[in-house]
Amino acid sequence: MTPAERERFDAILEEVLDAMPDRVIDLLEEIPLIVDDQPDEQLIRTLAAESGEDVQELLATLPDELCGLHTGIALTERSVESSADLPDQIQIFRRGIIATAEGAGGAGGWDDLDAIAEEIRITILHEIGHHFGLDEDDLYDLGYD
Repeated sequence: MTPAERERFDAILEEVLDAMPDRVIDLLEEIPLIVDDQPDEQLIRTLAAESGEDVQELLATLPDELCGLHTGIALTERSVESSADLPDQIQIFRRGIIATAEGAGGAGGWDDLDAIAEEIRITILHEIGHHFGLDEDDLYDLGYD
């Protein structure tokens, strides 16, 4: 991804965040939102180990498919024993979001900025949902898949 593409994406992200309700922004004050071009190899290997999926297949496909990731323990799963765990964070991935926006009926890549903005919004809300303990089925039912 070029520096100009990163700047364009980040400008769209700022617009999306500006349009979010204050309650969502307050949550993002507590949970860091990290923006990367794509998941790095170490993260993909960790996800493969946790899921039992083939590492090589994930290395080939995940950079274009993964839009976001909540790392940490959902609020519904926490206990006093969780206090020593690392804090939660939300990551979003530019490359996955752009590819997903393109595949969701967008005009293609950077040609449909509205589709990119919508995918950013959905991804952030999806990952916040995981923070609150919602699973993939719950998020699908709510339209955040």
